Amino acid sequence: MTAVAPGIAPGIYDISEAEYHADPVPGGSLSSTGARKLLSPGCPAQYRHQLSVPQEPSRVFEFGTAVHTLVLGKGAEVHVTEYDSWRSKGAAAEQEAVREAGGVPLLAEEGERAHAMAAAVLSDPDAGSLFAPGAGEAELTYIWQEPETGIWCRALLDMSSPLAVTDLKTTSDASLEGVQRSVYQYGYHQQDQWYRDAVEAIEGVRPEFRLVFVDKRPPHLVTVVELDEGAQVLGAARNARARRIYADCVRTGIWPGHADGITTISLPRWGENHDAMEYL
Repeated sequence: MTAVAPGIAPGIYDISEAEYHADPVPGGSLSSTGARKLLSPGCPAQYRHQLSVPQEPSRVFEFGTAVHTLVLGKGAEVHVTEYDSWRSKGAAAEQEAVREAGGVPLLAEEGERAHAMAAAVLSDPDAGSLFAPGAGEAELTYIWQEPETGIWCRALLDMSSPLAVTDLKTTSDASLEGVQRSVYQYGYHQQDQWYRDAVEAIEGVRPEFRLVFVDKRPPHLVTVVELDEGAQVLGAARNARARRIYADCVRTGIWPGHADGITTISLPRWGENHDAMEYL
């Protein structure tokens, strides 16, 4: 069982996104994103490497951050430039200056689109109420110690209250089929359970969890979903394995790659079935 980290206690913290990603827990803690990176197709070695190597700014991530700020009314400052590309020296210099100040630089078209997406979310009859004043607090960090493994965990919630958590996603396909693919591809069923665990650990109540998807393409359609029991069970199981892996790695100091030694493998099931039907 990990001892209580000095200088930190389980609770709810109002800290910046930069502080959150830098990990405010002495000795380290595991986030939902980290838990997903520990599992296939990732691995502990990749997870550990990403902790020590600064990540280059991602335009996709920055745009999503901007939409979050506009919807939540909290977060990194959004700075919309007059430029239509970052190729000129003036544009590049402005982009760098905004980033250094902790803001999010957007091109003129991106700014227009981000504002339109935020307006679509806030005016949607289902999503709007989830982000309305009184629905909860935006951008709060939950820190807790997981009882089974003793590891410290953290979560930065878009909108939360003791009874409900809402997470906003930008997407290129807000159809139900597209949302299903995104949930599985990006492990949002794990995020569902991780965030519920966070609130339950601090508040003593297990909240509802909803995902709000807004399409990047006009007319910026909005889809609000809850995950069924099957998805929740699988998300919880994946989280449990990720926590055990993290605890073992911290205990041993060994962060393994995809496989140790020489491993005998088979073809992917779909490839094996195809070749068996075609050639046998």
